Amino acid sequence: MSTSLRSSSPGTLVSREESHAPTELPRAIGNLGAIAIVVGTIIGSGIFMVPHNVALQVGSVSTVLLVWVVGGALALAGSLSLAELAAATPEAGGVYIYLRDAYGKLAAFLYGWAALLVIESGGIATLAVAFSIYSSFFFPLTHLERKLVASSVIAVLTLVNIAGVKRASWVQTIFTLAKLAGLAIIVGFALFAHNLTPVAPPPGYAPPHTSLSSFGVALIGVLWAYHGWHHLSHVAGEVKNPSRVLPRSFLVGALIVIFVYLSANLAYLQVLSLPVMAQDAYQRVAAKTMEILWGPRGAAFVSGLILCSMFGATNGNILGGARAYFAMARDRVMFSAVGRIHPRFETPYVALLIQGVWSIVLAATGTFEQLYTYVIFTGWIFYAAAALAVVILRRKHPQWVRPYRVWGYPVLPVAFAAAALIIIINALARSPRESGIGLGLVLLGIPVYFAWTRFNRTGQSA
Repeated sequence: MSTSLRSSSPGTLVSREESHAPTELPRAIGNLGAIAIVVGTIIGSGIFMVPHNVALQVGSVSTVLLVWVVGGALALAGSLSLAELAAATPEAGGVYIYLRDAYGKLAAFLYGWAALLVIESGGIATLAVAFSIYSSFFFPLTHLERKLVASSVIAVLTLVNIAGVKRASWVQTIFTLAKLAGLAIIVGFALFAHNLTPVAPPPGYAPPHTSLSSFGVALIGVLWAYHGWHHLSHVAGEVKNPSRVLPRSFLVGALIVIFVYLSANLAYLQVLSLPVMAQDAYQRVAAKTMEILWGPRGAAFVSGLILCSMFGATNGNILGGARAYFAMARDRVMFSAVGRIHPRFETPYVALLIQGVWSIVLAATGTFEQLYTYVIFTGWIFYAAAALAVVILRRKHPQWVRPYRVWGYPVLPVAFAAAALIIIINALARSPRESGIGLGLVLLGIPVYFAWTRFNRTGQSA
């Protein structure tokens, strides 16, 4: 039997499989899967590492908890702002779509450009590199072997996502439940242990003086731990009953993460005093906590939990990120092939492949710290703009049906945008080289955009 069909144009063959390719992504993500994307994408490596960095900057337990509450409040404010936009325009692409509707195609293109070069691909690469570092706890790895492990994680999860959004959603759900169960075990061991005295600080230790500046430095690390709250918006076009599921999942997911993070910090502090947590020897604070509670088996348990956590977070980043480039292709500001949907698996397979290849390049060439800084700085520029898009689109399109309206409007989205601006300025001051490179990559998208649109006009008039 022939595997091709003749098109209406003489001499042109069209694949039978391609002729039946779907034109829209299927709505296959339910309520549990949506919540798992929020929780599983946020909880990666941060809660296991960042508490040490926070302890270096602040001098009291109450301030430690306050930093995590403020970071959680910002993530919740951002989530609720995106929830209104996602429920009103439940399309694949998320932040890209909101920026396009509020500011025009150039702003949206710059986000998609930055997402591909730095934000999403960089986030994927950062998690994969961290995964390879923690893998060495079980298997001693050379520098080259770590790069191969990081690349393999990206490649495997990219193929899983190409094989279907249901499969990717189930992977996300399974690993999210696993990491929540693991964290619950750590919290249970610490909070309910009998006759437990926190490890005492070294003699003569002077706690750091907490200032507004040091609080801000601690907050940067906490925001990395909360990074990923926006990813559900990218797959809004594949969520069932989006007007109800999206707002609920953003809210419930963010609240779960805040509760888990505060519980984990209380558990650590139950075992380690704050001065001890600040010591370099206790940088891997979760592993040290379980090592004290359960010996070497406890440290091995936490290392396995971290690998599980980062694997799930990497999957969530891969799942969400590619939808932005898919939406760009549908808007004709990206190669049309990127907007293709796999005829069998019904996934944006070309967008996923491009993202996967570039993420592997970043993982193979960049360091963990460089990738982390690029992601935080460039990402928050667009998160601030997306939050303000709530205000702009209410005025620009008052006729839109909005199943959910953000609480505390307009204070909540405006306050979030203001906080994001402070974070951006702080990142520029603290890491001018990395932040400057990130900003330069974003601005490089401007001539690329105009060259692309001119090319498109020329092609259409020819």
